[in-house]
Amino acid sequence: LAKCDDHADVHAVARALAKAPKRATQRTAKALRALVSRRGALTFTDVEDDPARFFAAHRALATHATTLGPGFWIRFTVQYNLFAGTCAALGTEAQRARLETLRRRGTLGCFCLTERLAGVNSGLVVHTRADWDGKTGGYVINSGEGDGGTKNWISQGLTADAAVVVANLFVKGRSFGPHGFLVTMREGAFGRLARGITVGDMGLKTTGNDLDNAWVRFDDFRAPAESLLAKYGDVDASTGEYVAKKEGIRTMDMIGQRLFTGRVAVAQAALTFVRRLFDDTKRYSDQKPCTMRGDSPALTDVPQLRALYDEGYATIDRLDAYVKQCENELCQCLRRREIPDAVLVQAIAVAKIKAVEGAIDLAFRLKQEVGSYALMSGTGFDNTDFLQCCKFAEGDSRILSQKLARDCFGAFQRNDQRSAVGVKSEIELDLCQRIDEHMRDAREANANVSEIEAWDSAWREVYRLAEVICERVMHEKSFAAAAAAGSVTRSKL
Repeated sequence: LAKCDDHADVHAVARALAKAPKRATQRTAKALRALVSRRGALTFTDVEDDPARFFAAHRALATHATTLGPGFWIRFTVQYNLFAGTCAALGTEAQRARLETLRRRGTLGCFCLTERLAGVNSGLVVHTRADWDGKTGGYVINSGEGDGGTKNWISQGLTADAAVVVANLFVKGRSFGPHGFLVTMREGAFGRLARGITVGDMGLKTTGNDLDNAWVRFDDFRAPAESLLAKYGDVDASTGEYVAKKEGIRTMDMIGQRLFTGRVAVAQAALTFVRRLFDDTKRYSDQKPCTMRGDSPALTDVPQLRALYDEGYATIDRLDAYVKQCENELCQCLRRREIPDAVLVQAIAVAKIKAVEGAIDLAFRLKQEVGSYALMSGTGFDNTDFLQCCKFAEGDSRILSQKLARDCFGAFQRNDQRSAVGVKSEIELDLCQRIDEHMRDAREANANVSEIEAWDSAWREVYRLAEVICERVMHEKSFAAAAAAGSVTRSKL
């Protein structure tokens, strides 16, 4: 059966779900099972084998977000990007082959990474540990004492049959860092939770209540040896020693690959959402009469609204083009099974920040200009928290901004003028110097001040530096694309 490149199956499921109750978690889970198992549907390895198709499916579903809200789109990307995509990136050929079996069965999966003491504002920190048990030839996974290591805000965590669990791997008492484990969460015909796993509901949310969000805890949960996603590292059962399979590649680097694909998908979803919101609102305002306006009787003709439409569409088009460039470059890396270089990683972070923050700004401003229409259910404004979900998904915008600034400032401190992510303009140099001054002042005022406290003393300059980097990176990439297309006219002088 030919692949459904127009993603008609995705559109059909979304239209059907638009009629479902807003808290129908079981119905949306069932709908995803059916979509996953359909012949010709997006496969679990398309994120690497056909990444353009993977991104197109996400965009197709995002066109329905103004009516569906964020729940089903998040369920979809958790399934295909975080769960299946991590297995595809980290799994051996045998483990990748197992993915097709899971897909045909309509197996739902979740991605257990974030923890109660390591959320979206904490960076990539993992307290859960997996200890190799040489006697049984498997792993014992524990969240640890207290609640800090309990996996938190796990989307699809209550309905998932399987999970990718990110845990620190310990072999003979030595830590080998975070690794991914593909484990079975529910067993038997009745889907009973496996021994050692406890789950709970995160509670009622302001939006997306058709998606189950769970906390997940592991207490002496035993996973078989083959559960370790072992493309880049494994434990030799005969010796009980850890074996790195590819020099220079850490498992955590490949887990990060899913963050890169996720950031591009989230950026595109935010832009798709706000474009649809503008389209629907303009369709309304074109027909809304304003009887006091004489020869320009439509609400659209109010000058501030017309100006916002012009600005909004121009901004969306610019951001769309930039994110598409990032997608195209990332697709090349995915097909070659390569880790993006520092320049592309930076560009993808910029894409996520600028697309999401730009969409939030435009949606808010549009809401201020269309009166009571923005209060009505079904207009899309009732689902603008979709953009709030985009803000903290796959790397919170603030955390990504901090990373852009830290990378630049670090190169400044090392005087590394060749760094790909270092200082590239006078204003960036000036901001790095001001950050350095703030940090020195903080240390002089308090000899015991911590590094993070000194850094925080310059927080305004830090975020300003990140914003300057974002604008510069976008401009450079847009100019490079224009030059490659031959649309840049060079002076004859």
